[in-house]
Amino acid sequence: MKKIIILFIVITLFSTSLIVSVNAYGIKFNSSKKLNSNLNIDREPFDGYILYTPWLWATTYLINGEGEVVRSWKSAYQPALSVYLLENGNLIRSDYKPNIFFGPMGGSTGRVEKFSWYGIPLWEFEYSDSQHYLHHDIEPLPNGNILMIAWGKKTSDEAINAGRNPDLVKDTGMWPDHIIEVKPTGFFSGEIVWEWHVWDHLIQDYNISKNNYGIVANHPELIDINIGTIPTDWNHINSIDYNEELDQILLSATHLNEIWIIDHSTTTEEAAGHIGGNSGKGGDLLYRWGNPQTYRAGNVEDQKLFFQHDARWIESGCPGDGNILVLNNGNGRPGNEYTSVDEIVPPVDNKGNYYLKTGSAYGPEDQVWIYDCDFFAEFLGGAQRLANGNTLICDGSRGQFFEVTYEKEVVWRYDNLFPYPLTSKTQLKLFPFNLLYYTTDVFKINRYNPDYPGLKNLFS
Repeated sequence: MKKIIILFIVITLFSTSLIVSVNAYGIKFNSSKKLNSNLNIDREPFDGYILYTPWLWATTYLINGEGEVVRSWKSAYQPALSVYLLENGNLIRSDYKPNIFFGPMGGSTGRVEKFSWYGIPLWEFEYSDSQHYLHHDIEPLPNGNILMIAWGKKTSDEAINAGRNPDLVKDTGMWPDHIIEVKPTGFFSGEIVWEWHVWDHLIQDYNISKNNYGIVANHPELIDINIGTIPTDWNHINSIDYNEELDQILLSATHLNEIWIIDHSTTTEEAAGHIGGNSGKGGDLLYRWGNPQTYRAGNVEDQKLFFQHDARWIESGCPGDGNILVLNNGNGRPGNEYTSVDEIVPPVDNKGNYYLKTGSAYGPEDQVWIYDCDFFAEFLGGAQRLANGNTLICDGSRGQFFEVTYEKEVVWRYDNLFPYPLTSKTQLKLFPFNLLYYTTDVFKINRYNPDYPGLKNLFS
């Protein structure tokens, strides 16, 4: 009996491998329609191509609206999370590089690499040592540089000296986030040309003897070091987006259940302080939304975001451009936990200044649009507004992509066809006969218009 079970597992893995290897090169075969049986087109969806990397797969896929793989890129490394297609046709993605100093932590990456359209490796950059470790998202900039999110280590003593309540400090210390902007140089090198650190913008009202002691409610531009219940991975910034017109950066601080906007026009020195840049506020927060409890401007009833992912500005040319879209995962949402896609209109003028009435929370009070139709993406996923007004949603916890109209009608759906076998019950998804656990998770996806410059080689 044991031999039969082992043989079945081997056959299952081989079959899955065969399906993936054929699909990875865009080859159609007789059973392709059956494989894509979960692709459901009810009405005419937005025309375009979706780029994504399945969880734990070394291959990145570009699929068309029919669910067919039209291009793939294979790496020598296990993937991490983010992947983007650049306007010149190159691909940039994050990879997983183990780091014993930070341990196996959700969202770990450590490495970023770039490929040509034809899959030729062009560049690698590692930021992974005893003090720093890349994680989660990256963001390509128009100048060719890349924004990256990283943890930085602070000891328990450093945390307490910065005003952290000792009851909230563990032996592992704290890992406050920072952002680096990297300019690619040599094949295996890059120059950090700009930095921003959470640690430079703290306030607290616990220890009056510390320099950053103050009235938290009077300083919404600063981050209370004693807010939040996660002792080590305190902020857990899991997405980063860039607005070229405003020269600002949008961050999702998941463990604090809020989004932040900071000024990118500063120098690194100005970003470490409170003056300078287009805003005149240095590296202080220009805007925050989702959980006004973090700066004493509301209570639990005012919280809007719950373990959110993929905060991004709606791009120019799309309905709602300039608004912010975020996948609100819903973990910890009062009552019934569910995921929603929330669109908000930030209170900003054309110069990038955000309105805040003294003593109140940043607006808006309510979302301008919410999609909350019966799905729960526990810890992954994203959303993107498309040029036709529809919204593309990634239920990352299940590897399901679907497109909805503004009236919340689903017009397109696709299930990730590349499952990865696991040896534990981590994702609680089973192959037939409960013989093997597997995951179809996807961190986030991006859809590109057919006329996107980076796709020109697809049609040549």
